[in-house]
Amino acid sequence: MIEARHLRILRAVAGTGSFSAAARELGCTQPAVSQQMRALELSAGTPLLVRTGREMRLTQAGEALVRHAAGILAGLTAAEEEVAAIAGLRAGRVRLVSFPSGSSTLVPTALAAMRAEHPGTRISLVEAEPPRSVEMLREGDCDLALAFSYGGARAGAEWEDLVVTPLLTDRLVGLVPEGHRLAGAGRVGMAELADEPWIAGCPRCRRHLVEVCEGAGFTPRIDFATDDYPAVVGLVGAGLGVAVLPELAVESVRAKGVSALAVEPAVERQVVALTLPDLARVPAVAATLGELVRAAAR
Repeated sequence: MIEARHLRILRAVAGTGSFSAAARELGCTQPAVSQQMRALELSAGTPLLVRTGREMRLTQAGEALVRHAAGILAGLTAAEEEVAAIAGLRAGRVRLVSFPSGSSTLVPTALAAMRAEHPGTRISLVEAEPPRSVEMLREGDCDLALAFSYGGARAGAEWEDLVVTPLLTDRLVGLVPEGHRLAGAGRVGMAELADEPWIAGCPRCRRHLVEVCEGAGFTPRIDFATDDYPAVVGLVGAGLGVAVLPELAVESVRAKGVSALAVEPAVERQVVALTLPDLARVPAVAATLGELVRAAAR
């Protein structure tokens, strides 16, 4: 019989490339990892790793087992959490991953409500931008992911294997320095910024910026690019360029030295919460989803 602990060790070995590195990641000893891998190969009835000197690689059977491991472990987590929740959410765990502007706006309100309503539920938070956050969900490294997309129907196709909970529509806002010719105008067309130097954000936002600008008839001259929203605002405030940021990002940053403008035509991104079908039935995950929906509606 293949045990869950063996699958976790196999995933760690496959991800790190060695028994010793896997042992460090799992917080155990290298002999223990080696012993568990031998037990797993005995259960499987076939070799799962090929060792060549200091390196090792997965056999075809090992690759198949690793491929199925994330789904198996997610299903086991769902079962464990449902059993724990029978007593009324007195226990449970939710691993949440969010993009930074979601972490500073939607997440605090939702997690505060969860702690007040279900103090026995442990919630952890790490930050990652999509598509990495979505990969973490599919790989079994989190239970719930906040993500966004500018792609509309295209994003729906990317997420068709997941449970998608819409949270809000986040409109992009133009930012110019306070002394800029358009400061105080209230609104701006993208074409009006064609000759400006640009400050770009995260890679996905950067690609979308180029698409929007090209749709307005020009290619933006990007002088600076950073994943850090306060840095974007700081660069704009210093007069080094213009930018467009989601309203959530502007809300989470002290916008000093900049003027915010409504972009015309409106450019929007869809903010959603994603989880796996098995995990969506876990009460702790479902409760956290509900609090995120309520936080987004405020």
